[in-house]
Amino acid sequence: MQFSKNTSGSSNKSLMIKIFLILIIIIGAITLLGKIEFPSPNKDIEKIIPNEKLKIVK
Repeated sequence: MQFSKNTSGSSNKSLMIKIFLILIIIIGAITLLGKIEFPSPNKDIEKIIPNEKLKIVK
C-alpha cells in the first residue's frame, strides 16, 4: 500500500500568495502612475477643415 501526500492545501496557499503579490504590484504601479504629473498643452489645438473636404451624407 502506497501513501500519498495531499498537497492541495499548500498549492492553494502558494496560488493565493502569488495572486496577492500580483495585485499589490498592479495597485502600486497604478498609484505611482497617478502621482506622475504629465505636461499638458498650454493652448487649445484647433484645426480648420476646409469645406471642400467635407461630404454631405444623406
